[in-house]
Amino acid sequence: MKFWRRGYNGGTMSLIEQIQKHITEAMKARDEQRLSCLRMVKTALQNRQIEKMAPLDEKESQQVLSTLIKQRKESIEQFTKGGRQEMADKEAAEIKLIEAYLPKAAGEEEIVAGVKAVIAEMGSPTMKEMGTVMKNAMARFSAAGMRVDGKVVSEVVKKELSG
Repeated sequence: MKFWRRGYNGGTMSLIEQIQKHITEAMKARDEQRLSCLRMVKTALQNRQIEKMAPLDEKESQQVLSTLIKQRKESIEQFTKGGRQEMADKEAAEIKLIEAYLPKAAGEEEIVAGVKAVIAEMGSPTMKEMGTVMKNAMARFSAAGMRVDGKVVSEVVKKELSG
């Protein structure tokens, strides 16, 4: 399966235009699974754009895609519990496809380093301040253009604060 370049191409083409181009490619290749996933992503982005009544910026587009990925992860959990592995695999394939349009996710070392830096900036926060540490850490990752899984950040924050 041919994959396209990760992320955005210098901002010359909007994400929706980029996805439309890939929809056309998938149609020509008769790749039904990729086609239905791309159409779903495009629809989600367009719906968000209609709600906002303006074009989405990069951050808003990424939030829509992150939400779609989160939904897929929850579905995988449910399908796995229900013994529907083929459905879980389909959702996992969709996650891979959607992630191709997002910046690379931060690795665990990067997350730990970011959380430690936030904790150092705050002095020595206690477990009671976990929410604030989380908020600051997520803001830091977002500002750096890094994509992180909130669950992983939460676990790292817990570990760092209790350690």
